[in-house]
Amino acid sequence: MTGSALPPSACPPALVQDMVAWRRDLHAHPEFGFEERRTSAFVAGKLREFGLDVAEGIGGTGVVGTLRRGSGTRVIALRADMDALRIREQGTHSHRSRVDGTMHACGHDGHTAMLLGAARQLAAEGGFDGTVRFLFQPAEEWGRGALAMLDDGLMERFPFEEIHGLHTMPGLALGRLETRPGPIMAAEDGFEIVLEGVGGHAASPHAGSEVLVAACATVLSLQTIVSRRLDPTEVGVVSVTELIADGTRNALPGQARILGDARSFRPEVSAEIERQMRVIAEGTARAYGVEAAIAYTREFVPLLNDPALAEEALAAAAAALGDRHVAVARAPVAASEDFARFLAHVPGCFVFLGNGEDSAPLHNPTYDFDDAALPSGAAYHVALVRRRLPVPA
Repeated sequence: MTGSALPPSACPPALVQDMVAWRRDLHAHPEFGFEERRTSAFVAGKLREFGLDVAEGIGGTGVVGTLRRGSGTRVIALRADMDALRIREQGTHSHRSRVDGTMHACGHDGHTAMLLGAARQLAAEGGFDGTVRFLFQPAEEWGRGALAMLDDGLMERFPFEEIHGLHTMPGLALGRLETRPGPIMAAEDGFEIVLEGVGGHAASPHAGSEVLVAACATVLSLQTIVSRRLDPTEVGVVSVTELIADGTRNALPGQARILGDARSFRPEVSAEIERQMRVIAEGTARAYGVEAAIAYTREFVPLLNDPALAEEALAAAAAALGDRHVAVARAPVAASEDFARFLAHVPGCFVFLGNGEDSAPLHNPTYDFDDAALPSGAAYHVALVRRRLPVPA
């Protein structure tokens, strides 16, 4: 089931060539969230060239293209994200980032190119009856773009009944598609614990209440939340990612900040992680004679696929790519996606598209979307539209 042969593609060769050119142009000109002005203009220009109705500036830099065929009244949406990351690229290919410190390290250049390709093919060939909204979203990486589009009246101005999206996936065979009903990606919560004490000379720790030892104890104790305080049948992750103190080599710090994130698939688990984190941080602070303040935020909500639409997505993918290139994902992943925000309004399905078993990881400075996956993603989008909006017999 994980062979290296690429899936077949119904994409015209000229379209494949153009998608490669678009993808590499986008990769060379990455833009951070809510700064995607060049990218948005590029997308809007292509959609108009294909004959779609286009609205720009949705949620800041978002773009919505609308394509209608036939007399059908049903409306579905396909979504791609456009933003890049604050990472300095280490790739050596000719289309590497020309913006120092910013790169497409998560495949959004590929997502955008594939959805543009599907829009062009559907505009040229039809084969469906109804309306398709093509959503090009800003600022997915920091979890604000979908909310910005929704807050800008997306559902009222451009209503749709269901929504579909995809994400490239390193480690999965090139062009292979997987999804699953129910939970597929996790919630992400952010936390910051600030410990306040009295710093001083490194030679006299007894004279104050320095915070570094308390911070180290807190970091270690936080690891017991998942291992000892959650039900073993639940899934949770607590990761400390930064420990910042205001001391220097010969001075004990008076403040320490502990930052990180937590992942889960159910609101009840998120709430329990927060509760236990407060107990640990406050109790440890008291034990060491310092003060603790805890800020806990919920950045991403869990992504829960509609079961019926997951079955539809798998069927469309099998029709487009062949049965052996499609499978039900065995387990959800602990990464997060703000596509989930749309699912508070309509049902939807999110899928993973393989970027190759030897691909660099996402958010890695050497990552590059594999152009050979472009036809598979575009073909999946096209097949999905035609399945969900069939032409009457």
